[in-house]
Amino acid sequence: MRETTEAIVGAVTGPSAAPRTLLLGRYDTDGPLQYTGRTATLPRTAARTVGGLLTPAGPEHPRTGWSFSTVWGTRETLDVTLVRPELLVAVGVDVARDAGGRWRHAASWHRPRPDLSPTDVPRTSAPR
Repeated sequence: MRETTEAIVGAVTGPSAAPRTLLLGRYDTDGPLQYTGRTATLPRTAARTVGGLLTPAGPEHPRTGWSFSTVWGTRETLDVTLVRPELLVAVGVDVARDAGGRWRHAASWHRPRPDLSPTDVPRTSAPR
């Protein structure tokens, strides 16, 4: 079963001007931005649209120094570019989540939501 929801873009794979995938997050109930999942590969037109809305992150990014695995259960890491966690996107997600609240399957791209701010996204539970 899938649902449509919003998430904050915190990082991308590929060039930030035309990203390949988006790494998504939500703020938790204690405040910090938590990784919730990644999109499937973006269509080219979507990648260019999103790329024009992203701003490179500075050293204050909440995930500076973190690494992200390529797939569940592997130690191979993704090459990511951190972006300011300001842009919201609408995505389709599987309702299945892991114990940390992350989406178990890739999210499907729907559209950017520049009309919303990060405070408009539902918060996730603080990590255990």
